[in-house]
Amino acid sequence: MPENILIAIAWPYANAEIHVGNLTGSHLPGDIVARYHRLKGNNVLVVSGTDSHGTPVTMSADKLKKPVEEVYKFYHEGFLETFKGYGITYDMFTSTHTENHFKVSQSIFLALQKNGYLFTKIEPQWFSPGLNKFLPDRYIEGTCYICGFEGARSDQCDKCGNVLEPDKLINPKSKWAGDTSTPELRETEHFYIDLSKLEPQVVEFLQARAEHMRETVLGESLGKINAEGLKPRPITRDLDWGIPVPVAGWEGKCLYVWFEAVIGYLSAAIEWSKVAETEGTTKGDWKAWWSNPAAKHYHFIGKDNIFFHTSLWPAELMGVGAQFAEIFSDEKNVPLSLPYDVPANQFMNLEGQKISGSRNWAVWGRDALTRYDPDALRYYLTVNMPEAKDSDWDWAEFVARNNGELVATWGNLANRVLSFSFKHWDGHAPNIDPASLRDSDRALLATVEDGFRAVGDLYNAVKLRDALKESLRLATEVNRYLDANAPWTAIKTDKDSAALTIFTALKAIDSLKLLFAPILPFTSAKLHGFLGYETPLFGEQYIQEISDNLGVHTALRYREVGGDSISPLQWQPSQLQPGQKLNQPGPLFKKLEEKVVEEERARLGK
Repeated sequence: MPENILIAIAWPYANAEIHVGNLTGSHLPGDIVARYHRLKGNNVLVVSGTDSHGTPVTMSADKLKKPVEEVYKFYHEGFLETFKGYGITYDMFTSTHTENHFKVSQSIFLALQKNGYLFTKIEPQWFSPGLNKFLPDRYIEGTCYICGFEGARSDQCDKCGNVLEPDKLINPKSKWAGDTSTPELRETEHFYIDLSKLEPQVVEFLQARAEHMRETVLGESLGKINAEGLKPRPITRDLDWGIPVPVAGWEGKCLYVWFEAVIGYLSAAIEWSKVAETEGTTKGDWKAWWSNPAAKHYHFIGKDNIFFHTSLWPAELMGVGAQFAEIFSDEKNVPLSLPYDVPANQFMNLEGQKISGSRNWAVWGRDALTRYDPDALRYYLTVNMPEAKDSDWDWAEFVARNNGELVATWGNLANRVLSFSFKHWDGHAPNIDPASLRDSDRALLATVEDGFRAVGDLYNAVKLRDALKESLRLATEVNRYLDANAPWTAIKTDKDSAALTIFTALKAIDSLKLLFAPILPFTSAKLHGFLGYETPLFGEQYIQEISDNLGVHTALRYREVGGDSISPLQWQPSQLQPGQKLNQPGPLFKKLEEKVVEEERARLGK
């Protein structure tokens, strides 16, 4: 029975280009897991979008002296191009600045209010006398009163990871361009969500996921709750860019971005559902993922957002209960689904230093695609993925792994076997009798076929580095088999023996193609074609314009194989037949020259 799998990926702020740390932190692992489940025949929905309301976006617009909407759309378009180039297959990559997201977020607010989880409170907030306005948290920096970090924001310290009380920040300064006035605390009224009422449910939720949630994620989440408890948090702010508070008399205030951005996982699914309905797609019902207790939700994020996704977001959903469905759909008494897993990654550094956009100490996603193929980049980002601890992008290692593993172990294996078969059996696989396979042939095929269980279990557990490692190990086994049987020599004296070897190797390569496919989709699809298959492995990506009352926004969409039906079950051992027609093969990967290392290092920091 197919499962309903929701892949929810972190929403990037529209204030900077996507770099490799962003890709390996959330977008790429989400896509890998999505592709695996599609091959398994599951119903997969991948959602995310551009966070257009965060204060990093308004700060960027302030520095550029441009309208916020213009700035967010500029970066949003770049995100679409980047993700399409890397093959990140979003069913709906949208934006928080849509009529749909406004309505869904306001509905969540109203449901929490109706259920008694919201209250108002007058609080001190930093105010700029020079600008005569309250400043959002990211516009205030000072010294963290917990760890002493001098670049802490008034609401959170990025060094120690603690949520801060703004009025305790030491030596606060305004980050607003041109504002030289000293910030001062003034009173303002805001809505709070009473998370303390939901703490027992959140703890129970986390403990129930102890068997499959990463220790780094579970430990941080329960540790913070045990140390500090879940305290009430403000969910509105004095802002003029964002989602208006849906309460009379609260004009000039918007929903806090931390509160409304995570709602995007739900609103994007609803937007996808609406668009699918207009397209006549029978599959497009968001409730199959959000009002379905059997659906599994995976949230792919970086380590800096763990607590929001494991504690605050589940608390929002729990507080809403069945009220949202009553407000927004025809469902009754159906609570929204909670996250199944939050496989948060750690950070990727670069050449031993923290990635820094301001210093141009980064490998930018779009820029890298101008010089390297997407699968070469996806390979290194996966083999070096920071799943358990911080990792480091090293250009020398990138070249070494590309040439020594991707090209030598896997690419050359596929190319030399297909080219040899195409040449010596007139464009076909050898037409052998399967009953004549030798014990060594059957043993190899059994070893590779077992990979569908072993590698599949690793993909399912979001252990992507290990999945790639095991796939590469199996490719090495096929290389050893070929070395032992030497069909290149046997063809001269015993073509029947060479035929058995080559057919067995083709079957193994055909299976390996699928094991590698979630990580290496472009070359796996190419290899799929070389092997003579006509049905594509995956669907296609496209960019679509969507109109609403806030204007026109563009979205990255994905169309599955077979249109509105689920992808065919393809996670199974090779179906290659004796005598199967092949297509002219070619190299899958490019060997890189050593000079690439110094060329790329010379680009850094300039």
